Amino acid sequence: MIRQLRQRLTIEMPAPQPDGHGGQGDPWRTPTTLARVWGRVEPLRGRERLHGMQLEAGVTHRVTIRYRDDVTARHRLRLRARVFNIRAVIDPEERHRFLELLCEEGVAT
Repeated sequence: MIRQLRQRLTIEMPAPQPDGHGGQGDPWRTPTTLARVWGRVEPLRGRERLHGMQLEAGVTHRVTIRYRDDVTARHRLRLRARVFNIRAVIDPEERHRFLELLCEEGVAT
């Protein structure tokens, strides 16, 4: 399995910035890098939906990385210019060897 982890991914976490009016700006405008890891990105399915009178396309992926205990659905992955929003974190067989991250690409968080 380790030989299949060929893509260099960046795990990002939101970095909320004050908007100057007592609120928070876009937390993903300047995300913080949590780690850079090797992984395998596998597309699962694609879909299109109408949202706010605009057609929105999305693709779901399974991303496999080595086990980490600090990755949650609050994070996202970046592969060069592509962004993957993590929807679920799975520890297969609960052996702490790998993580399967179910992600969605092409839609807002």
